[in-house]
Amino acid sequence: MGGSSGYSSLIMIVLMVVVFYFLLIRPQRKRQQEQAQMQNSLAPGARIMTTTGLFATVTAIDGDDVILELAPGVETRWVKAAIGRVLTPVDDTASDDVESAGVVEDNEVETVQPKGDNQDSQQK
Repeated sequence: MGGSSGYSSLIMIVLMVVVFYFLLIRPQRKRQQEQAQMQNSLAPGARIMTTTGLFATVTAIDGDDVILELAPGVETRWVKAAIGRVLTPVDDTASDDVESAGVVEDNEVETVQPKGDNQDSQQK
């Protein structure tokens, strides 16, 4: 009788290890492999975002280092591991949708008049 309870506790421990593997370890390995593949597939001209949130363009690759252009004429050296993701270019149809939604251009100023009663606008 004591032997069957020993087997059941051993089976429970093994099941917990298997569940732990499939829920935590395996997905983390997959993310690490995808990240490494993305970092190895970097090419000059690619728009990227670093893990710290800096947006830049890849200008050159030197071993494990990447030369990033932050602004015209401003280049910095980063390790590939600091590249968080490669940004995909936005197609023209999406930018047309933004323009039709009433987004103001950079050089235009739009003023908004308050609606409804305002204490300052009431005459006494």
